Amino acid sequence: MKKERAILILLVVLNFIVLLGQLWPEGGPAFAGVVNIIFLVFSLLYFIFLLKKK
Repeated sequence: MKKERAILILLVVLNFIVLLGQLWPEGGPAFAGVVNIIFLVFSLLYFIFLLKKK
């Protein structure tokens, strides 16, 4: 259960960075594009994991 919570926290942090880059492009970090791709891949893998688990 702790591992799933840590993964969710990581995804929320990545989502926040991506959102910041979308709402305020000048204020977002330079690596926001890479973080966006990483977020999408991790989210997809996590959702697939949840589907297979049930």
